[in-house]
Amino acid sequence: MTSEITFSTEIPVKLLGVHASDDDVIAAARISTTGDQTDADVKSKKGFINFLMKGRHGTPFEHNFFKFMVTAPIFVWREHHRHRIGVSYNEESGRYKKLDPHFYVPAASRPLVQIGKAGAYEFVAGTPAQLGVVDANVKRAAQTSYDAYQQMLDEGIAREVARMVLPVNIFSSCIVTLNARSLMNFLSLRTKEEGSHFPSYPQAEIEMVARQYEAAFAAAMPITYETFCENGRVAP
Repeated sequence: MTSEITFSTEIPVKLLGVHASDDDVIAAARISTTGDQTDADVKSKKGFINFLMKGRHGTPFEHNFFKFMVTAPIFVWREHHRHRIGVSYNEESGRYKKLDPHFYVPAASRPLVQIGKAGAYEFVAGTPAQLGVVDANVKRAAQTSYDAYQQMLDEGIAREVARMVLPVNIFSSCIVTLNARSLMNFLSLRTKEEGSHFPSYPQAEIEMVARQYEAAFAAAMPITYETFCENGRVAP
């Protein structure tokens, strides 16, 4: 029996909650000297936050949080879970629930061809023929593997055993909570941006996640975000 499966070219990120502001940074930094005064004008706030950012006084940027629901393919989680300091995770478990038949497939705009050697390479667009090969094979592999998964479940095989046949492009949902300092570290490593002091070359799919985090960060903490960018996108 063939299972009904779905494919997506998007990696959705939903902001579940945020408690973060530029004033939080200033209050945390000033508590040891003048208390938690945060009534300075915008220009003064910018100067003070820039001083902290430039000098890499990092702890004042930790007293806040962003909580996201991220639905990403497993190969993205393998990279995301490498970020451990100041980041909390709760991911759905294939041991305890049946995984949904939802798979990632690259969009037509996703670069497919690697040019150059390790450490000095770039990805460029593939041909229509190459895109067709990727699309057909990804979808065929997903269908075949999920059918095998479903067959084992139908035969009473434990979920933790049956999941062994599933490919890394199956989607998994996870709640991710992190503070602004950890978020800036994530952005510095998982986005490719001109002007970065330490250029990064992330995989396209994890950068899709990072850009959605970045939008939430910029909206909640505009001065902090601006100084982060102006100082070469280096986490303090």
